[in-house]
Amino acid sequence: MLYAIISEDVANSLPLRQQVRPAHIDRLNVLRDEGRLILAGPHPGIDSNEPGDAGFTGSLVVAEFNSLSDAQAWADADPYMDAGVYQSVTVKPFKKVLP
Repeated sequence: MLYAIISEDVANSLPLRQQVRPAHIDRLNVLRDEGRLILAGPHPGIDSNEPGDAGFTGSLVVAEFNSLSDAQAWADADPYMDAGVYQSVTVKPFKKVLP
């Protein structure tokens, strides 16, 4: 089943994000290589794909996991969690309808 992992950043998270981004991306690449990643990306802090110093306010990952508990465990092990980038993370089932 698909699950949405919706993360909210702490204020001024950009320096923390930059420090651990390679490890965060490596984990997403594993999901991609396994054919389980539907989409992933951050929420820019301003209305721009390149927000500069405004940074990001959170992230969204939609991926396939065997269960809600597996998706939650994957989210809990994210390097952004360990580094304090995220202030909260919500994991919930997701039903893709379109496209």
